[in-house]
Amino acid sequence: MPTNYCELDILDNVHEYETIQLPEGVFHIKCLLQCSNIILKGAGLDKTFIVFDDYAKKLDENYFLYNTFRSWTMAVCGDNVAMEDLTILNEAGQPETKGQQIALTVYGDNFKMRNCRLSSTQDTLFLGPLPDDLIKRYDGFLPNHLRAKKQCRQSFENCLIEGTIDFIFGSGETTFDHCELRSLKDVRNTGFVAAPSHGLAQEQGFVFRNCVFTADEGVEDGSIYLARPWRDHGMCEFIDCIYGSHISPLGFDHWSGTEREKTARFHETPCVQGRVSWVK
Repeated sequence: MPTNYCELDILDNVHEYETIQLPEGVFHIKCLLQCSNIILKGAGLDKTFIVFDDYAKKLDENYFLYNTFRSWTMAVCGDNVAMEDLTILNEAGQPETKGQQIALTVYGDNFKMRNCRLSSTQDTLFLGPLPDDLIKRYDGFLPNHLRAKKQCRQSFENCLIEGTIDFIFGSGETTFDHCELRSLKDVRNTGFVAAPSHGLAQEQGFVFRNCVFTADEGVEDGSIYLARPWRDHGMCEFIDCIYGSHISPLGFDHWSGTEREKTARFHETPCVQGRVSWVK
């Protein structure tokens, strides 16, 4: 574990909301937050930065790969956690050689984020829980708080979330209201905003409501897809959103090498002309 590592669990038994105020500055730290019922407030998304640089293909002290799900800058595992007015950044870069690099992992229930920025490249934001097959696969590799099977409901309001490939992914029951989803330039000249992995029993997936989809300079027109299903029954809904020219007219991808167009639960209102036939 790096020396600049922080684990917040001292407030685990707090029943009233406790506010932690962060000042202006750049905090180069990897932070695991296991306490519940807290509000983490920064001085502004352009003033308070939590930054780290782990990535999936990095080797740990035992020469094991970090893996996607240990690459986070911050992981939130407590319930009833809110964050406001800060930026969380994974600055590893070069995902084409370093692999996935998570800025924020959320494994808590009733998580709320407002007026924040999340920035990385591939796999910026992971919304737990893991798919069932990965919960089993990573038994003994990931700690229980990063592979628990639980309900995880999250909401994001007025946030900027940016990345390249699958930069919002997981099985959370999550709403995004009035957020900006920004696709960054990638040498692979393609990208996907969302990669949901919801189980069939889940009735809500990712809901994007009144969101704006933008792109960095150099991102080619039509090169970015709104979503592709990471697992068979992945669920996304796009309601009254605004799309830049970088979004493919098809809108959605079935995940190459699969037939997940038969099981994916993707919805768009209103549905843009030219979308794939299997979007509802």
